[in-house]
Amino acid sequence: MNKVNLFICLIVLTIISYNISFSQETRTIPSVKVKNLKGEIIDTKSFSNDGKPFVICFWATWCSPCIIEQNTFNEVYDKWQEETGVKIISISIDDTRSSKKVAPFVKGRKWKFEFYLDENSNFKRAMNAGHPPHSFLVNANGEIVWEHSGFAPGDEEELYAEIKKLINNNTEESR
Repeated sequence: MNKVNLFICLIVLTIISYNISFSQETRTIPSVKVKNLKGEIIDTKSFSNDGKPFVICFWATWCSPCIIEQNTFNEVYDKWQEETGVKIISISIDDTRSSKKVAPFVKGRKWKFEFYLDENSNFKRAMNAGHPPHSFLVNANGEIVWEHSGFAPGDEEELYAEIKKLINNNTEESR
């Protein structure tokens, strides 16, 4: 009986230590090729914001919650940039058949942030993003520090609180 208990304890400790070490792994932006709206190929590893955090949002023209999210972000973007310097990078997962709609779609809505095309969803898969909309907050070192799937009114406030927390932590660390 003691050997069985010891064996069970060892298994539990192994699982716990694995989960702790796994949860402490730092996730960074993977290197995947996407296109900007002009058709130029960009490596996602080059995404940055001059030492400030940025948000990566996966969306699609056919996704109603995505459009609501992008409209909401557009409404608050100037204020967010002024207060925190955060940048939003939106990644359309429209496939090759519908990706030609993205540029006029964005232009017609006068959305202000950067847009890229992930026509084969390679970047989406590399980021382990679920169904759109799916957003990630990335710190100044390119590390993913927060993510959120879906969108409902008020989610932008949660994201902004995370951005401000990140900015405040960076300010305190530099003192």
